[in-house]
Amino acid sequence: MTARPRPYSQFNFLIDLGVAGGPHAGFEKFSHINKITGLNKSTDVTLKRGVIGASTLQDWLNQIKKAPQGAQRTVEVAQQDEQQRIVHRWTLSGARIIKHTGPPLNAKGTEVAIEELVLSGERIKLKRG
Repeated sequence: MTARPRPYSQFNFLIDLGVAGGPHAGFEKFSHINKITGLNKSTDVTLKRGVIGASTLQDWLNQIKKAPQGAQRTVEVAQQDEQQRIVHRWTLSGARIIKHTGPPLNAKGTEVAIEELVLSGERIKLKRG
């Protein structure tokens, strides 16, 4: 069997979870909301992907369970075009996981199991190209 060079072609948002060896996953959907409350401003980022065999996200979730105060990271999301070139890059500073929804698993269904990750950060910065 020949290995596919890009098995997750629709996952054009690559995420680096702030540890060595990134990008750590590819996501198919990315959205962010800037929240302004009083003098404070924060950003929530929502990422959705099909379940794949990467352990970096699970390692971060385990770190949060052990030491939630030290689990902030600088996360980068890169958007690729059809030729796999980076066209936009977002940097989320002071990011922490505020919601992780595992997929409903159904052996009778034919749909892809989708995992959702919501991060909250202190600041988001966009860099084009």
